[in-house]
Amino acid sequence: MKAILLVLAAAGVLAAGVGYAQSGADVAKSKCAACHDVDKKKVGPSFKDIAAKYKGKKEAEGKLVGAMKEGKGHPKVAASDAELKAAVQHMLSAK
Repeated sequence: MKAILLVLAAAGVLAAGVGYAQSGADVAKSKCAACHDVDKKKVGPSFKDIAAKYKGKKEAEGKLVGAMKEGKGHPKVAASDAELKAAVQHMLSAK
């Protein structure tokens, strides 16, 4: 019985540590929408313009995530690496 409770407690701790992974669209909406829109320029370029600029460039995702994470050439975004990656993938998929 103690072993079962221990396993269940460990599973609960692991599940709490993983957390809920937001979709790229959700992250972009919550973290980027103040300055960017899908198809029109706001403070920053539209997601469509970003996708067009980086189309076919393999380094695009890493470059954009780095800029958002470190605040170089873009305001620093308070988000996890996974959230930033999801948001960038969403932006780069805009058509």
